[in-house]
Amino acid sequence: MLVALGGNAIQRADDRGTWRESVREMRRTAAALVPLARGSRELIVTHGNGPQVGTLLREAELGSTEVPVPPLHVLGAETEGQLGYLIAQSLASAFRAGGVHRTVLPLVSQMVVSPRDPAFHRPTKPVGSFYSEREARDLTQRLGWTLREDPGRGGWRRLVPSPRPRRWVEGPAVRALLDAGFGRTCVFVVTGGGGIPVVRRAGGFEGVDAVIDKDRSAALVAETLGARTLAIVTDVPGAAVGFGSSHPRWIGEIRRSELARYARAGEFAEGSMGPKVEAGLRFLARPGRRFLITDIGSLAEALAGRAGTRVRSD
Repeated sequence: MLVALGGNAIQRADDRGTWRESVREMRRTAAALVPLARGSRELIVTHGNGPQVGTLLREAELGSTEVPVPPLHVLGAETEGQLGYLIAQSLASAFRAGGVHRTVLPLVSQMVVSPRDPAFHRPTKPVGSFYSEREARDLTQRLGWTLREDPGRGGWRRLVPSPRPRRWVEGPAVRALLDAGFGRTCVFVVTGGGGIPVVRRAGGFEGVDAVIDKDRSAALVAETLGARTLAIVTDVPGAAVGFGSSHPRWIGEIRRSELARYARAGEFAEGSMGPKVEAGLRFLARPGRRFLITDIGSLAEALAGRAGTRVRSD
């Protein structure tokens, strides 16, 4: 089973972003994951990193007159280590309290993308802070960033490419560990923030400045490892038809073909639920699988068929 944690499982939208706040939220999330780790089920965890990489970007901007600004893919790697450490500590404590004997293994993960992906010519993914027009001009000239004004939020924001993930570099090694039985004693934490985007170069791989959608990566990881269940944990109890209207209809049990019909009708916004539904539809292309969308507090009930959006292959 693969559980993809959204950034809200680690930091709430109204938090200031302190380490204490992250520890508090992750402890709550870890407690909800304990029942999933009991018995012989193999459990894989992925996670978002939006708030954390935004903080590192801001630190880099403020210090750019004194120290070099790291590439975005390096900051992504930093958050994989930072959040992997947090998740490992929190899960280990929750496991001990719940009588679960498993080791948590965070893994810095690289995700191969194509250098010819159209996203590199059309940056669309907003990252980091909002800036005034004067600051935006300065960052464009000094650091070569692409920024776009967001009138609704009252400022300018950096845009980076969001290419599609093609292959998880460390995937075969993790699959070999699972095949050897380590999934019964370990929980692997992988591809944080969608994984570090890399392209193949002569002699190896090279990082590129981009952000991979974490839900698309989660579907690829689940496929690579042969997962039977993909659960995407977000800040709402499930997917809805008419979301944002006065009368949204929350989706419970549904078949893949019906969910795909709603997606084609434009029911799921590109910046929020759209990538999650896309990831689920991809994962369900093979029979015998199930896909869940829910919040962390409802995860156990969703697995039992009593909460969340629950999708099965046709």
